[in-house]
Amino acid sequence: MFSIEHEFDSTVVTLVDEGESPLQEDVIVNGFEECITVEQYDPRTDRVNRITFSMSQMRDLAASLSLPEGVYSRADTQG
Repeated sequence: MFSIEHEFDSTVVTLVDEGESPLQEDVIVNGFEECITVEQYDPRTDRVNRITFSMSQMRDLAASLSLPEGVYSRADTQG
């Protein structure tokens, strides 16, 4: 299950783990104009872990989902 919310300066997608145990904590993806952040609460440390992707890294990740194993360079005209 997931939800999508539009905030003032970002779009927030929350991914809820469903199915067989053990379940993981929710994953929250924040889409800002200049970057994408991915957050997940870690109950072992009682902290939220955050990863920040540049827009270029996010485009690389999206492109990589449909490619076979290998090393690639994406021609980018958007910066």
